[in-house]
Amino acid sequence: MAKYQDLSRFRVPAGFRGRSGLYVQLWWIVQAVLIGLSPQPLHGWRVWLWRRFGATVGQGVKIRPSARVTYPWKVTVGDNVWIGDRAELYSLETIEIGANACVSQDCYLCTGSHDHSQLDFRYACAPVRIGAEAWIAAGCFVGPGVTVGEGTVVGARSLVLKDVGPGRLCAGNPLRDLGAREPCED
Repeated sequence: MAKYQDLSRFRVPAGFRGRSGLYVQLWWIVQAVLIGLSPQPLHGWRVWLWRRFGATVGQGVKIRPSARVTYPWKVTVGDNVWIGDRAELYSLETIEIGANACVSQDCYLCTGSHDHSQLDFRYACAPVRIGAEAWIAAGCFVGPGVTVGEGTVVGARSLVLKDVGPGRLCAGNPLRDLGAREPCED
């Protein structure tokens, strides 16, 4: 008899994925083959495919071929965004990335977890928002329900489990506020 979690009781809630199982599988095949094997310079091709599967993607977006998104129909990306190699957008809930933001290589934007207090290990999900002109540097983990403010820089390999205000420089595990990010002069 399970005391802490009984995975045999886990069920994906009806309508949770937002599309049929067949549609989800088709997306995963398209992502693996048509996106994953596409030449690096074909950003427009990858953007077009994300849009065909329901993502809202702005102009001038650069998506690397090894970047992955679980459910593109739950993702909104502003103009001139960069999504780096091996970035993972785990979009069990919505992910919003503002204009001119950079999500660097090996970052993980995570909207979903499990409720450890429930025997059935049900999902516990919340949206992730990355503000305009923010930079999520290489290898960061951004957890469910987190908002990273406009213009904020999160240093490489940082763990972000709480909201970060606008215009900040932050880094570490645990994340530490290192001060203000000064606006650039043209």
